[in-house]
Formats: sequence, C-alpha cells, structure tokens
Amino acid sequence: MPAAQPPFGSEAASPMWRRLLAGLVVLVVVALLAVLIARWQGGGPARPASPTTTTTTPSASVSAPGPSQTLSPTTTPSADAAGSSPVRTQSPTDFARAFAAALWSYDTRTTSQPQHLAALKKWLTGESKYADPGSIESQVPTADVWQQMRADQQYATVSVAEAHIPSAFNEAITANPAALTTAYIYAVTVTGTQSIFWTASGHGAESRAVTLAVQCRPSQNCALASIATTVYP
Repeated sequence: MPAAQPPFGSEAASPMWRRLLAGLVVLVVVALLAVLIARWQGGGPARPASPTTTTTTPSASVSAPGPSQTLSPTTTPSADAAGSSPVRTQSPTDFARAFAAALWSYDTRTTSQPQHLAALKKWLTGESKYADPGSIESQVPTADVWQQMRADQQYATVSVAEAHIPSAFNEAITANPAALTTAYIYAVTVTGTQSIFWTASGHGAESRAVTLAVQCRPSQNCALASIATTVYP
C-alpha cells in the first residue's frame, strides 16, 4: 500500500500567519478579517472544500474588488512540461492550481525527497516576512518515509478540478478592500484527485483539497506565501 500523505489540517499554527496577523492588527482594524486570519492561525480540523463553491475572484490589482466588481485573471500562466518550475502569472487562482499540481505530483523513482522539497520551495515569495517554508515541509513525506516509498517505486499524478477564493475571504476583503493592500495575499482553495502508483501494478486514487496563501503584488508574478492548516470552502 502507498505511504499515507501528510494531513491537510495540522495542529501547528503557521508562522507566516502569525506574522501576517500581527501586521494586520496594527494596520487594519476590521473585525471580520481579524476573525478569519485568527482561524487560519489556529488551525483545527480540515474540512473538504466544496467543488461547486463559486465566488468572485479578485485579481492582483491595486484596488480590491468592490461589491459590484468581478475581476478576471490578467495573465496566462506558463510553466515547463514537468510542471516543477513556478508559473508566471498574476492570477491567484491560476498560480494556486499550478502549485497544487506540483505539490501532489511526485516520482520517488527519479527524485529524492530533498530534491522534491527544494523544487516546491522555489514557488515561495522572496519576501521572508511572509514566506513560510515550514508549511511546505509539513506537506511532504519525511526522508525516511520517502525511502520506503522509493522501495515500492511509488509515484503520483494529479488532476486538478478547480481553484477558487473562499467565500469568507472574499467577504472580508469586500467589507474592507484596503485590507488586501498590506501584503497582497489571497486565500485560494484548490481541489483535485491524486492517483498513486506503486510496485506490482498497485494503484489508488484519493481526493485532495488545500487552501493556499498566494501573494500577487501589482505588476509582479504571484508567489506562494504559505499553505493554510485548514481547508476553507
């Protein structure tokens, strides 16, 4: 049987969210936004995101979308054939889809655990204040587990279903658009199906869901800030 993947809901609070919360408390006094970020900080049991949930998707523009605005992605993502290099896009949802595909895809036959982890960390923002490499490490099997997976020649492919801005985040930003312009970090939930293969024609498929913190500053390509400890619909 394939080794179990790390859970999407972790007990540990994300250091990035602690730093982000501290900055927003000083700069933005918005009760709804504070409650949402506090929930991210505290983690809790993971909840599967509903594939049918749809919300208005804000783009990486200087002004956040108002109640009557619907903003579309501003660029088309591009990546190498393997999907291991960070995409170049200003769309939070396009970036999140591509990163989730890289996160859920692996091949222990050709790649070591440190190589896989290093490739994922290339997606992180260059702003150390917001980058949370520990959140990526928590999603990747340890070196010892990776060796066991390699003994079974385990690898995985993924089909990404959709990506959307969680409704709670959208409502908070709509209530106070200025809150977005501190760090330009969007919450994006991605869902998909991971297919796992191993020795002796073993095969299994599992549903996947993750909420990502994606930084998309104006006129810059998006980058990963953190992986949330809870999946938000």
